[in-house]
Amino acid sequence: MKRCDLLVDVGRRRFLSGAGMVAAGAAANAVLPTAEAKAAVPTARVTYPSNRLANVKDLKPNEPMDVAYPDSDAPGVLLKLGKRVEGGIGPDGDIVGFTTMCPHKGYPLAYNARTRTLNCSGHYSVFDCEAGGQETWGHATQNLPQYSLRVDDKGDIYAEGLDELLYGRLSNVL
Repeated sequence: MKRCDLLVDVGRRRFLSGAGMVAAGAAANAVLPTAEAKAAVPTARVTYPSNRLANVKDLKPNEPMDVAYPDSDAPGVLLKLGKRVEGGIGPDGDIVGFTTMCPHKGYPLAYNARTRTLNCSGHYSVFDCEAGGQETWGHATQNLPQYSLRVDDKGDIYAEGLDELLYGRLSNVL
């Protein structure tokens, strides 16, 4: 019996990893739309209600004000942080707003004035209010939903959207 010396024994692991790469590439090619298909896909845009939440004069530095947005079943907070932050509004650029339901499991969040964080009592996630609600510790897999705010010429603060999905919802607007 003749033996072929051109065959290489690649081993089972190397063969399976190569087969997995080929399968993943084929799946990605089947799933990812082409440029033409991408252009034809309609994009959904969520329209948020514009709700007056407070007036700039109502806020005290580093003291949370309870609010609700986009509806009464979505508790939140307005904060005047006392220093300009990215995404902050108002004359000093220091007013921000967040939901107070943890994006991990929906536990209520409590404000810590010393660290300027919103903290979860359930699984101890911590969200930095000076950094746009970025999670700095815990089990949450997304940052804290932050309100898109604007101030009118009378100092009234309006919420007009959110940058993340509220916990337990398929859409932030009912």
